[in-house]
Amino acid sequence: MAEKVKITEDFLRELPKVELHCHLDGSLRLESMIDQAIKDKVDLPTTNADDLRRMVCINEQVNSLPNYLKNFEITLKVLQTPEALTRAAYELAEDCSQENILYLEVRYSPILHTERGMTTMETVDAVLKGLRQAEQDFKIKTGIIICGIRSISPEISYRLAELAVAFKNRGVVGFDLAGIEENFPAKNHREAFNLILQNNINTTLHAGESYGPESIHQAIHYCGAHRIGHGVRLKEDGDLLNYVNDHRIALEMCLTSNVQTGSVPNYQSHPFKFYYEYGLRVTLNTDNRLISNTTLTKEYYLAHQYYNFGIREFKEIIIGGFKSAFLPHRTRTELIKRIADQLDTYVSV
Repeated sequence: MAEKVKITEDFLRELPKVELHCHLDGSLRLESMIDQAIKDKVDLPTTNADDLRRMVCINEQVNSLPNYLKNFEITLKVLQTPEALTRAAYELAEDCSQENILYLEVRYSPILHTERGMTTMETVDAVLKGLRQAEQDFKIKTGIIICGIRSISPEISYRLAELAVAFKNRGVVGFDLAGIEENFPAKNHREAFNLILQNNINTTLHAGESYGPESIHQAIHYCGAHRIGHGVRLKEDGDLLNYVNDHRIALEMCLTSNVQTGSVPNYQSHPFKFYYEYGLRVTLNTDNRLISNTTLTKEYYLAHQYYNFGIREFKEIIIGGFKSAFLPHRTRTELIKRIADQLDTYVSV
């Protein structure tokens, strides 16, 4: 018999979930940042936790993606050693497991972690070490998405694509293109994505976050995107929207960060509910847990607060997320079977 439940943050925290869009360098623990800075002799702006929180965490609109990305200059300072990357990856997976996230895809760009002499390959080894230990210690599965950066040269993207190929079936599950969209079109990086696609690796691109639907068009038709990061401006092109819907190209939606960057004016005008009701496959994600000062539980609760989503909608979103995960089909099917029966036991009050 179905259990009637009231949608609360505590209830949402216990629901089995998946997170597909989460940046490692935006999701550190604040206390660990300070501790790691002391260990690695890194000069942070402050070692006072409250002051550092005010500098790193965003609690209001910053009106542009470039302004939002400035905060990564601080977090990246403490992610320049293998030990720091291993710790950050492990702690992120632990934090996710405490929200009953059963599968987590962690994304980061190895090229941003080489200031102290680490090679890009060493960065992947370090992140994998942390995630594998977390998988042993907690009820969670993980995968890595390697990111090219739009504003860094396409040659670097190609080298990072080669790295993804080298670690295929060894923990890397996908390739992404992140960073500022305007003046840095995805098509410039298509050689990297050609290599990725020729090696049967999954692709997701940040697109339609701070630039129009033509950015999403390039992500799909030049770079073969299987998923789109954000995609809030997809609604401006109905024909492309229908293409995305017909081909079940999932949208990795991040409500809080979209409001903070000014991609949307406020939660009420976010297209998430419209996309869901139209039938698109939408997923909920944090983007950056520390910088956006959020959790996946909070993102789900925002959907309840602003769009009146209940257990029926959340079940569809959760299962759609697992269907869109960069996992082998059999593994996805097993996970969905595992959670579907549990989700069926609830009905909203």
